[in-house]
Amino acid sequence: MNTAPLATDSLETWLDYWGHVHVTGIDLGLERVIPVAEKLGVTRPDAKVLTVAGTNGKGSTTTTLAAILNAQGYKVGLYQSPHIYRFNERVKLRGVEVDNQSLVDAFVQVDQARRDCSLSLSFFEATTLAAFVIFKDQACDVWVLEVGLGGRLDVVNVIEPDVAVITNIGLDHTDWLGDTIEKIAFEKAGIIRPNIPVVFGGLQQIPQAIIDKADACAAKLYAVNRDYFYQLSEHGQSWMFASSGTTLNLPLGTLAVENISTAVAAVLLSGLTVTQVAISEGIQNAKLQGRFEIRQIQNKTVIFDAGHNPHGVAFLLNQLRNFLKYNKQYTEVVSVFSMLADKDVKSVTELLKDSIQTWKIAALTVPRAAPIEQLDQALQGQHVQHFDSVKLAFKSALDETKNNQLILVCGSFHTLEAVWEYLEECQ
Repeated sequence: MNTAPLATDSLETWLDYWGHVHVTGIDLGLERVIPVAEKLGVTRPDAKVLTVAGTNGKGSTTTTLAAILNAQGYKVGLYQSPHIYRFNERVKLRGVEVDNQSLVDAFVQVDQARRDCSLSLSFFEATTLAAFVIFKDQACDVWVLEVGLGGRLDVVNVIEPDVAVITNIGLDHTDWLGDTIEKIAFEKAGIIRPNIPVVFGGLQQIPQAIIDKADACAAKLYAVNRDYFYQLSEHGQSWMFASSGTTLNLPLGTLAVENISTAVAAVLLSGLTVTQVAISEGIQNAKLQGRFEIRQIQNKTVIFDAGHNPHGVAFLLNQLRNFLKYNKQYTEVVSVFSMLADKDVKSVTELLKDSIQTWKIAALTVPRAAPIEQLDQALQGQHVQHFDSVKLAFKSALDETKNNQLILVCGSFHTLEAVWEYLEECQ
């Protein structure tokens, strides 16, 4: 086994170490993880646990959950993945990213535990367990956990949740999770446990696999548009949440109402004491990089969205149309665009084509990047401009965009990351 870094080594050194300890980056299954998690004493936390799975919207839902519970005064540990800019984004305490040394100290514990068990851990497994170690050591009242991939075999599922949330089911990661909605739903439903509330926030027919798992566990299933409802006000400035015996008038936040309402439903079912004031405050505090994030850069309006599959992009389009409806000064959209080769590039571009007038494309600089030829082929017949890098594509967009044009950066987390790096360099 590799020689482990020391507690005095940098976070980067440790992250590099975890990237090389195990043979593969993704290795679904809990056989290796459970003994290590038990050794670390994290499998049964003395805290309320809310676990969120789903194809899209997990980040917005977990962010909103944590923000509401933080506003109520709970000490909340929030675990999310992937990060966009800094690894520390994955682990937050009371809404603040943990510092490097806290992560390193947790990595030391995880590495010792895996060695004691004579087991190897993937990067994702080791880093997730480190988050749990931090939440345990910090005696958090509530753990809000975002599932990385699937549910049933994801490392997050070593923790028994008190509330299970499934945001929606779409076709993504089909190589790992299956090639039908039902197969993917079966994997996501793996987070359901006996006798706990389960929230399904998808605006679709509830997959049978989720119904079956909830029935088998005697877990009460609460679905949007059946057991709870939300509706925007006519002027689009507030919205109403309604469930059996509860009606709340709530402010709009920066995140999508579909995901905010899923979070509100989960909070109300959690058994935690939460006031309407805390719910409203949390919604307004909930911010997430790269989820229809609107920024002003050099007097240009730029929207960042990390949607990278057809379901996520359909969601993005819905928000874009709403934005354009209330901001009629924008008559054209210019997109800085790139994707990963193993994503459904054709379907994503097909969805976006009618809404984007100019495409500025470049290949990403990551191993799974879609080559420029693949992007080009998917955009046949469109007004496309080629660049050597995403950074140069974005610089061009800033330099050339007119007052009636909106800049949309989308296609992948990596596309957003490249632009943020460029903006950092410009400061």
